[in-house]
Amino acid sequence: MAVLAVILAFSGLFFFFDLVDELNAVHGLTFMGYSVARAVLYVGLMAPSHLYELMPIGVLIGTIFVMARMAQSSEFTILRTSGLGPWQALRILIVLGLFFVLATFGIGDYLAPLADKYAQTIKAHARAEIGLGKTGAWIKDKQAQSSYSVNVGAFENNGTLRAIRIFELDKQGRIVALMQASSARFGPGLSWTLEDVSRTSFANLSTVQAQALNTHHAQLNWPTQISAEMVASALLRPDRMGTIDLFHYVRHLNANGQAAQKYEIQFWKKVFYPLSCLVMVILALPFGYMHFRSSGTAPMVFFGVMAGISFVLLNNLIGDLGYLQAWEPWFTAALPGLIYSIISLATFGWLVVRQ
Repeated sequence: MAVLAVILAFSGLFFFFDLVDELNAVHGLTFMGYSVARAVLYVGLMAPSHLYELMPIGVLIGTIFVMARMAQSSEFTILRTSGLGPWQALRILIVLGLFFVLATFGIGDYLAPLADKYAQTIKAHARAEIGLGKTGAWIKDKQAQSSYSVNVGAFENNGTLRAIRIFELDKQGRIVALMQASSARFGPGLSWTLEDVSRTSFANLSTVQAQALNTHHAQLNWPTQISAEMVASALLRPDRMGTIDLFHYVRHLNANGQAAQKYEIQFWKKVFYPLSCLVMVILALPFGYMHFRSSGTAPMVFFGVMAGISFVLLNNLIGDLGYLQAWEPWFTAALPGLIYSIISLATFGWLVVRQ
């Protein structure tokens, strides 16, 4: 209950900040149907993503609060004199921590991606499409004889792709053809159905007789391995994707010779981040062995807030540092939790077992 109260308090704070920021978009999109009510719904659907990020902090602060209150009221002292040893207390907290690990994994892998998808759909209904920035989304597809670099300008909420550019490259990496289509849909099997296609073929590129041949097609079927899920993965932020989706997308990037380190780091973060809840309950256990009747629990809760914030900052810092220094993705993702695990076990050994 204490962890739930902390998480709800932080989530409410993030909801307020996000809503204030979203009201600017309401002013610009009101004429398209993006009302205040839809903005509130959009921000509400983004809440599970914040909830996932806040789980370790909430577990740490909530557990510290409970352990400090039990120590202040002598409840924990009574439990210790009744035979509750340090390792038994640690085992009890680890069992509770496993519950939070499963909850964090479920929120981050299922609830948050699903809610984010619906949130983007709500805003897409207002804009009639999902804008992909100034340069669009880039996806690569390597086939037997050629490789393709595909640029998608916009993604409508009904699944239609807009402003398509497909660059066909030979084995030497030279552009041999360029297709531009006003729209595309995912056809039957592994193919796209392109509409209003202009195709420019280049011949004799290595000679002075280089030629360009322009053709136009009202409709063209283009075979490709790029599925709707891959396009959706290219549109989502890596931290909003599920573990399985990240795994498949990393395999696709590696198969096509694209840089996948950012997504690999995020994949391993998805694996290790829920385990941070176990680290946090171990870090909170020594507070039950302290004596601070006069000072109260406020300083301990403040310490929990600072420790939680430092964990988030360290997690983000090491993630960026690992990406810049080309560290192993699994090591980059595991390092923050490993550092805090050492601190937690050292604190437990010094303040609980040794004393």
